[in-house]
Amino acid sequence: MAANDNSKRKKPNILITGTPGTGKTTTSSALADATQFRHINIGDLVKEKNLHDGWDDDLDCYVINEDLVCDELEDLMEGGGNIVDYHGCDFFPERWFDLVIVLQTENSVLYDRLHNRGYSETKLKNNIECEIFQVLLEEAKESYSENIVMALKSDTIDDISRNVATLTDWIRAW
Repeated sequence: MAANDNSKRKKPNILITGTPGTGKTTTSSALADATQFRHINIGDLVKEKNLHDGWDDDLDCYVINEDLVCDELEDLMEGGGNIVDYHGCDFFPERWFDLVIVLQTENSVLYDRLHNRGYSETKLKNNIECEIFQVLLEEAKESYSENIVMALKSDTIDDISRNVATLTDWIRAW
């Protein structure tokens, strides 16, 4: 993980993405606690600020308005020191991030996590397929310079702890 020496920001911005259930929010929260960075959970932000275009009954979620989300975050991102947590990544401006982490989880572990959340069979199947085909990793590689994209295993609490330690070290070295 190379540090971005060319950035005008004093602190880096990190995007933590991955299929729902891979541990994005848990990892982001722990990393924010360890580094005193701001954790921005996009799903929560969309609900709190009404940055959506309504509810999708089929997918059981809000239809986020990507332009409104980006407008809301623009000034915050310029300052650095942010950990953005969302299951998508292709609509964020490339200039915002110094590191993009894609969390990945073994399918049986992911299935159990999503089932325990009460996901419908359709939603569960869609997310498991997304993980099998590494959709989020490919999206990240297509949206950002590959040298800032990193996939990390996120099956267990030990994996999450290791990931937080690795990312904390990266931030300190930045």
